[in-house]
Parts: sequence; C-alpha cells; structure tokens
Amino acid sequence: MNIHEYQAKEVLKGYGVRIQEGIVAETPEAAHEAAVKLKEQTGTSWFVIKAQIHAGGRGKGKVNETGSNGVVLAKKLEDVAEKAKNILGGTLVTHQTGPEGKVVNKVLIAEDVYYPGASEPKEYYLSILLDRATGSNVIMASTEGGMDIEEVAENSPEKIMKEWIDPKVGLQPFQARKVAFGLGLSGNAHKEMVKFITALYNAYEGTDSSQFEINPVLKTSDDKILAVDAKVNIDDNALYRQKELAALRDVAEEDPLEVEAGESGLNYVKLDGNVGCMVNGAGLAMATMDMIKLVGGEPANFLDVGGGANATTVEAGFRIILQDPNVKAILINVFGGIVRCDRIASGVVEAYKTIGDIRVPIIVRLQGTNAAEGAKIIDDSGLKVFSAITLKEAADKVQAVLEA
Repeated sequence: MNIHEYQAKEVLKGYGVRIQEGIVAETPEAAHEAAVKLKEQTGTSWFVIKAQIHAGGRGKGKVNETGSNGVVLAKKLEDVAEKAKNILGGTLVTHQTGPEGKVVNKVLIAEDVYYPGASEPKEYYLSILLDRATGSNVIMASTEGGMDIEEVAENSPEKIMKEWIDPKVGLQPFQARKVAFGLGLSGNAHKEMVKFITALYNAYEGTDSSQFEINPVLKTSDDKILAVDAKVNIDDNALYRQKELAALRDVAEEDPLEVEAGESGLNYVKLDGNVGCMVNGAGLAMATMDMIKLVGGEPANFLDVGGGANATTVEAGFRIILQDPNVKAILINVFGGIVRCDRIASGVVEAYKTIGDIRVPIIVRLQGTNAAEGAKIIDDSGLKVFSAITLKEAADKVQAVLEA
C-alpha cells in the first residue's frame, strides 16, 4: 500500500527522522492558511507547493490544464493560493503516471530548507527495501540525489552504493557509519547522517514496509540532515497489524477496478490486453497469461478468485472484467482441487444469466475434481460459453474467437 508524501513524513517524524515540515491543503484558501501557519511555526518566508499523488517525477511533471509543474516555489506568501490553484484539481502527468496522468486533490505546503549558510546545501539519495534474492534488507545510497536519480541508476550505477542488512540482527552502528562515510560526509554532517539512517531503518522495520525512498535527503547549509521527500510502500500482508497505517489508504489514487475487486475478496491487477482472465491460484494465473501470449493474445488482467471460488465470486469477477472495454474474450481456467469443477461450472452459468447481455465469448477450462461433470454443465447451458479440457485447447479456442 502506497501512502502520500505528507503521510509518509508524519510517519517518519514519529520515529525521530528529521523532515521538511509542511501542512497539507485541499483548496487554494486552505493552502494560504497553511502557509501562514507554517511561517509562524518555522519562520520560513518561501514556500514549496507540492502535488500529492502516488507517483514520482512531480517536479518535472506538468498539470494539463494550466501547464504548472507538480512542484513549484512561492517566494511570497501572497503567491501561495494562486500557485496552489494551478495544481489542485488538475491532471498531473509525469513519467510514472503515464499519459493519462493523475488528478491532484491535495497539495503539501512545505517550508523552504535551501537557506543560505556556512556551506552549500547538498542532495543525496537514500532508500531501504527488501532484496528478495538475498533475503535481506538493503540500504541504497548515492551522492547524486534529486530528480535525475533514474538516469544515474541507468548511466552511472557505480555511483549507487549498497549495504545489505541481516534482518535477524538488524542495522548495526558500523553499517550506518559506513553508508555515511560512503556519501563523503564528515564532522557533524556525518553524525547527523548516521542518526538519520538509524531512525529511518527503525521506521522501515516498525511499519512493516517493503520500500522507503527518500529523494532527496538534504544536508542543509548548517549540516542538518532531513527528508525533503518520502515515498513509502507498506506491505499489504502486514496491514492487519498496522491499523493506523491502513487508515491512511487513499482509494482515490488506486485503480477503481482494483478497489472493487479487493472489496469482493479478489486479487485483481488491470493490464493492457484483450483477453480477460479468471483463474484460481496465482501460479496458474501466470501460466494462463503466458499461454494467452503464446497464441497471439494479450492478457487484459490478472484475476485470482482464490481456492474457495463460488457463484458470487465468479459473478464479481465477470462484472469487473467486463468493465474493461478492451476485453474481446474471457478465459476462465480452474483447477478443481479445493473447489469442485461442477460447482464452478454452475457458478459460471448462474453468473452469466444474472449479468445478462454478455457480448464476448467465454472459454471455460476445468480440470480436476468433477471436471467431466463441469464440462457437461457448460456444454448443455445453451449460452455463449465454450468448455475445454487442456490449457492448450483453451488457448486455441481463445485464438479462434480473437481471429473470428
């Protein structure tokens, strides 16, 4: 589960991570009020207005309606409302949102932290994530923080250092010092970075997150280390024990079909293809998608109805798949282990009749317990539903209907 920057910063602050202070707003008027309050709290005279969407690249992104960037600077208090107005309600397009962009419902009014002082401010990159290949957490850090970190990773990977953390023992003090030294820091800035890394790792573990990305981490002109941005992804499987964090979910930032599927207990991910898939089991779903591609089709979704599929879940799956206008056929692939194939077949027929006016062909491949009985129910239904025994047979029937 992703959360917004302003939410992530509050989480980090709770673990002792120094952040760029800010106040979220949903209207231009509220943005002005937030700036007034922020000036009283921090003394800042410049204000950064930052679009709050679940995507990166906001600083280079454009709001379609006004041409404004997703992150802008107001050098006067009087300019905050107008600059916020140019972002709020608009569609922000970045390299991570795709051409469709995302509607901006909130902005973060943040303090200016690039103030003059004894030395020049310096930006760094820092992230913590799970390395599944090693079964360890890994800290990734670079001296090249900022908006172009993707280009650094692609063109100069040697500038990104990695430090693996054994989850059984956690982050050791020498490892935090090693990362800080690797960033070229010394003196008070080094000590501050060690504290920052330690607090950040504690937050990462304490929130059951799968990724923390701070870009940039800023060394201010007076050697403070703070998070100017924050991208946090919390492990969905741990939300049952992270009730407060689960409450931060913003469904407006998620695909509506994926939200609807979740409410029905289905695991659904929308894709760009033309064949809707409904399968019980994630491994079988992946194999089904591969087979569709081998016969010239493209999967329109990943949809796992689980081991306890019944008429209700099948109907919910149908309704979700059929909302995608690109779907030209639906392939249902069920292995009857936990659930009997004849029950699935009956559920398909019942759901078909309940929904009505299904204009795309449906291929149902049933294998396992009572597969023959299930195929007979499908064949005798009189509906535009075709049964198959093997996965290859099902894929060939998909190919035939796509070419018809």
